[in-house]
Amino acid sequence: MTQLTESFRNIFKIQELRTRILFTAALLIIVRIGSHIPLPGIDSEVLARVLKNPASDTLFGLYDLFVGGAFSNAAIFAMGIMPYISASIIIQLLGAVFPYFQKLQKEGEEGRKKITQYTRYGTVIISALQAWGVSIKLMSTTPGGEFLVHPSIHSWFMISTIFSLTAGTIFMMWLGEQITERGIGNGISLIIFIGIIARLPNSILDEFQLIRAGSKGIIPEIVTVILMVFIVAGVVMVTQGTRRIPVQYAKRVVGRKVYGGVTQYIPMRVNTAGVMPIIFAQSIMFVPNTILTFFPESEFMQSLSKFFSYDHWFYAIVYGLMIVFFTYFYTAIAFNPKDVADNMKKQGGFIPGIRPGTPTSDFIDNILTKITLPGSIFLAIVAILPTFMIKFGVSPSFASFFGGTSLLIMVGVALDTLQQIESHLLMRHYDGFMKSGKIKGRIGR
Repeated sequence: MTQLTESFRNIFKIQELRTRILFTAALLIIVRIGSHIPLPGIDSEVLARVLKNPASDTLFGLYDLFVGGAFSNAAIFAMGIMPYISASIIIQLLGAVFPYFQKLQKEGEEGRKKITQYTRYGTVIISALQAWGVSIKLMSTTPGGEFLVHPSIHSWFMISTIFSLTAGTIFMMWLGEQITERGIGNGISLIIFIGIIARLPNSILDEFQLIRAGSKGIIPEIVTVILMVFIVAGVVMVTQGTRRIPVQYAKRVVGRKVYGGVTQYIPMRVNTAGVMPIIFAQSIMFVPNTILTFFPESEFMQSLSKFFSYDHWFYAIVYGLMIVFFTYFYTAIAFNPKDVADNMKKQGGFIPGIRPGTPTSDFIDNILTKITLPGSIFLAIVAILPTFMIKFGVSPSFASFFGGTSLLIMVGVALDTLQQIESHLLMRHYDGFMKSGKIKGRIGR
């Protein structure tokens, strides 16, 4: 406890780190404020009555979780940062198919600037389309037969909503970029993280209300909490798990000095892709329901939407498979065995028993494939776990934290942010949060 307290004190001793943390906190507060500013034209009294009803267990309820309640509040930040994530996915997929985008990815800083520009353009287009769908949904009647938007202003409301929601998403994208550049942690991930955390107290309250109403006993609830602790521990272990590959460097004599001759390690994480496959898969799963909102009068489309409900087995299977796919896809982008092998060869390094060059690249790729498979399957199982927990009486809002995407994102983002803070402390010869225990392996010490 003393060490933890001292680490927190060290944070505020470093001016740059202190400034970055305060800057990040200030922008995240702006995000939360925007989540409570309603769209113009919304009947606030009707909205208040709608919000009294239990949260939907459909995919829209999950979407609302990611944006911190902004969707249910009909706020200007209702779409959150998801259109930006969707645009990023599309650009990266294009990079795997079209030579032009492949060329941009290899052009260094200039290529990254062009890719960022295209991603922003894509964000605007996707935001406008999703905003159109949201406006149609808001203009439909509520379950109680009331109107959130008066029919007489439907045309004006649609135009203003498209502009407001698109501008809100672009502004959040800019805030995320500012956090990444001038703050601490990944800005986009932190915006999603803070939205999820904001809904946690209400989710816990929903679970307590089930116990108070007699719908759930104390013993099953204790078992649920214990199981959740083990799931969190498992997620942390997989997130932190690494496979170390020994690398031997040959001795070189320069003048009277001898260089090399030491053994180092390549830390290969079980979950190299981090939290991005989960975010990617989740953003894709939001697309079908968004499209189906354009057909509110079609019985076939509405019946089809049931298959994309958060608690449906079809949703769980497709979602799990997409996580496995995006884990491999993002791992291939984030870690290139050929580049690692080439750098080792240039520096005179080699893996014992493996020839330098292509054999080394193939060896690393083989190990990466083997350790990524169990990691991706574990992430998929944890992600779809809430779908089954709902069947056992857990409230939909709390089930989303019981494993699932929310837990994976919270653990992943928290550890990544903590690692960045740790790096700042170590550079200035301060003790960090990860000094002891197996968690230190994350930063390669």
